[in-house]
Amino acid sequence: MTDHVIQLEKVSKKEFFERIENIIDEKLSILIKVDKDEKLSVKEVAEELGLAELTIRNYIKKGILPAVKIGRRVFVIKKDLDSTLQEVKSLKYRRD
Repeated sequence: MTDHVIQLEKVSKKEFFERIENIIDEKLSILIKVDKDEKLSVKEVAEELGLAELTIRNYIKKGILPAVKIGRRVFVIKKDLDSTLQEVKSLKYRRD
């Protein structure tokens, strides 16, 4: 995550608020991009797959299941979940 440092000396009130607005817009742009696809919480994914939440979190941590972190919450994009499940299914039935 990028840290933003704003020097308050010799900065007008207007400039200060513009900089804050730019930082907020930058952070919210992630949400706007993600909102185009359905987001599922870890709990929802666990319920859908019939697994424990800890298992889902471990899959995310290991990189098996892609996820997006928004603030302190973790979400899985529905299409990413579907593609991951498709990959696992194809590997399961692959002949060596």
